Amino acid sequence: MNGARWLVQALVAEGVDTLFGYPGGAIMPFYDALHGSDLRHVLVRHEQGAAFAANGYARASGRVGVCVATSGPGASNLVTGIADAMLDSVPMVVITGQVPTALMGTDAFQELDVFGMTMPIVKHSFLPRKVEDLPRMVAEAFRIARSGRPGPVLIDLPKDVQFGDASQLPAHVPLDIDDVPAPIDASLHAALALISQAQRPLMYGGGGIALGDSVAAFRTFVDATQIPTVLTLKGLGALPSGHALNLGMLGMHGSRAANLAVQEADLLIVVGARFDDRATGKLAEFAPNARVVHMDLDACEIGKLRHADVGVRGDIRTTLTALTLPCAAHLHGRNGIARRAWRATCQQRAREHAARYDAPGESVYAPSLLKRLSELAPNAVVACDVGQHQMWVAQHWRMKEPRQHLTSGALGAMGFGLPAAIGAQMQDPSAQVVCVSGDGSFLMNVQELATLRRYGLPVKIVLLDNQALGMVRQWQELFFERRYSEIDLSDNPDFVAVAAAFGVQALHVDRADGVEAALQQLLAAPGPALLHVAIDQAANVWPLVPPNHNNAQMLDPEADARAALATPTAEDPRHAIPA
Repeated sequence: MNGARWLVQALVAEGVDTLFGYPGGAIMPFYDALHGSDLRHVLVRHEQGAAFAANGYARASGRVGVCVATSGPGASNLVTGIADAMLDSVPMVVITGQVPTALMGTDAFQELDVFGMTMPIVKHSFLPRKVEDLPRMVAEAFRIARSGRPGPVLIDLPKDVQFGDASQLPAHVPLDIDDVPAPIDASLHAALALISQAQRPLMYGGGGIALGDSVAAFRTFVDATQIPTVLTLKGLGALPSGHALNLGMLGMHGSRAANLAVQEADLLIVVGARFDDRATGKLAEFAPNARVVHMDLDACEIGKLRHADVGVRGDIRTTLTALTLPCAAHLHGRNGIARRAWRATCQQRAREHAARYDAPGESVYAPSLLKRLSELAPNAVVACDVGQHQMWVAQHWRMKEPRQHLTSGALGAMGFGLPAAIGAQMQDPSAQVVCVSGDGSFLMNVQELATLRRYGLPVKIVLLDNQALGMVRQWQELFFERRYSEIDLSDNPDFVAVAAAFGVQALHVDRADGVEAALQQLLAAPGPALLHVAIDQAANVWPLVPPNHNNAQMLDPEADARAALATPTAEDPRHAIPA
């Protein structure tokens, strides 16, 4: 029994069943210990794929994702996936090999200070110097990753510690996670007082709802109080897309109904959200008439970017449950007429500004394709890459649950989608998993098609190809006087042939009238499959809040054009960018 074999048994005791990794010299004793163990190891084709796959596994399941790499370049290739987990609060344990302790600091082969390099992007790091350190450090790593606001923890494992005699070590015993603090009564009373006074209250839900296992409590609160609701990118699915009170996503590419409601509300009830700049636009002009009740587990987020008139720190589920009945009683009494009028205004705007899918022409309209795919696969987990397609998914996919939507939110990491889909599929082989990618993002981790094929994972890939870095091109068009710089991807490979070379079934569609049959064929395909979709390079994501503008100052030429056709003499200054 050496340190590596003890670690394998400890991972099993922690409930780990799947690892994502890539072997190498400094981690080789651990890989030797994996041989014949009960752990399922998924061999990815790049360490970044391992980190993103563990990330997707954790996001889809709520459990700790685990990835493994060797020292030096193996460890450094994990960094982007670790940073993504930190910024989006994803529980992960990252195990890296390290040179023997006697060689540390000597610039040995493949030596890298991964402990120091990752310090800003992990909740905690461990560097065992002797085998006797392992029981405490491994137990603490999993406890910290799971506790409070989740996040990644690093174990940098020297090679001699892996080889060390562990015959005297006790069997591993997992630690309980930290108790989640309950909100104090005074903050609940203060929140109730503000909510009862509001005439135009608005729920503002974020990713903390799912992280805090509070989806049911959030939905109960919304239904009981009948307060209109907006959601962040990470909060999508906390309220189903078709819910009568769901105004959609707020922010830079949010819906007009959501953004106008935020700007006119007199109270924001912020639940597990952090006032991210992509959600708020120009912060100084965000919700200018609103007081704020901010509910969050992480005390650091309350009042960090926007003053909270009432901060309710503690377990979100407990907070919402405690407030549901008294808030419902108050909201249906005093100021009830004003609140009903406010709700009717919000819902009317949601109907008036609902997305339209009747785009003219013969080419494929991406929003329509994605909406239809979500209808054909209503229970699918969708993993997105980053770019225009990511925003189209956020706007048009019919989300039912937040863990159905895997997206790199705060970091915005291209290359996330395919390996995250692999992780989601491995955590639940029976799940229907769809990866939506763009031609720029897809090539960043295209090698993971080999992983799909090796393990026979039935992930379905929708590749939207506009032969450009679409989001960068859109910004260059709008804000850089159409000086298109390094966004041309017209020399893309034949993606159908690329998929076929990996042994993955692939098909192509480039006309709107072929979309339905292509989607049906994709979803019916056994095993992994890719649908290559050619779309118009000039297609943009609308609405768009320009930089340094408030959320009411949305650009939406498509909606403006429809309004002009309906009332050709009317001028609507709302969509102009002010000087």
